[in-house]
Amino acid sequence: MAKKSFNELISSPGMPVLVDFYADWCGPCKAMNPVIQQVASEFSGKLKVIKVNVDNNQAAASQYRVQGVPTFILFHKGQAVWRQSGALPGNQLAQVIKQYVS
Repeated sequence: MAKKSFNELISSPGMPVLVDFYADWCGPCKAMNPVIQQVASEFSGKLKVIKVNVDNNQAAASQYRVQGVPTFILFHKGQAVWRQSGALPGNQLAQVIKQYVS
């Protein structure tokens, strides 16, 4: 299977896509991993979660002007509808996602 481009991945029809821009050396990114997994399972089948390592994917990071990690961007129908830099509580993230899942 061919590797999908970042733009193809975020344009998932009918399902919001949460992109987690992270780096392996980033402490807050590691702290967010269980939160992201919890949110992914909570919205299983309704939300796609993509983790993007900024060191390996600088083009995607610069396309969305990601300055710091972690940065989370929620895409709905290919459009960025929400973004947050820095760690945040899972319930806060879930509240945002609930607005976009059907």
